Amino acid sequence: MSNIRLFYSESLSLNLTATLDKSQSHYVSKVMRVKENEVFSLFNSSGEWEAKILSISKSIVKFNITNQLRQKENPKELWLAFSPIKSNYFNFMIQKATELGVTKFLPIIFDRTIVRKINKERVEKVIIEATEQSNRINVPLIEDPQSLESFLKNKNMDLIFTDLNSKNNKIDTDQITSKPTCVIIGPEGDFSELEREQILKFEGVQPIKINENILRSETAVISAISIINYAIN
Repeated sequence: MSNIRLFYSESLSLNLTATLDKSQSHYVSKVMRVKENEVFSLFNSSGEWEAKILSISKSIVKFNITNQLRQKENPKELWLAFSPIKSNYFNFMIQKATELGVTKFLPIIFDRTIVRKINKERVEKVIIEATEQSNRINVPLIEDPQSLESFLKNKNMDLIFTDLNSKNNKIDTDQITSKPTCVIIGPEGDFSELEREQILKFEGVQPIKINENILRSETAVISAISIINYAIN
């Protein structure tokens, strides 16, 4: 069994025979040099499956599903609400947050947000690559950018607010319910005072100071998610 894991968007089932797309076929046959009769794994929300290469014709890999390796996952929902940032840092942030278990990304346009558009197709590619690398099965979702007001209308979440002004540095696990846990990270210029007031009015919100230092957005994301994972798992 090779260590190649690929996300497969179509349905997977035992004895399925199908083909990889051109890009994945190239990766398997030309980059990783997997040969006929060798195996790799495919995954999606249904689980992870062993695939045997039947043939490689005109650079397209034909495979057969021979075994289910893992059942589908039902992880605790962990959401990240964040301000888009510059591309290189943004890709790094998305990659690391995926590795750390985020299940949904919610871009928010704050008053001080500098980057106000995202390349959703590119972000989805980064998410899939990080999911493949980190041995996850469920691929995180990414929503379209929205306003803070729109975001706060969703009451179906436990909100963790990373607030520089807070004196609290611990998460109260008694306030964590079966709802998705969502951490909200501010833009590079921090939340405006009005935004801070709006977030603090959210029912059940927990403000927390994650560090005495002022962190870059991508560092704050990694720090906050690590703290939350430790607290709730």
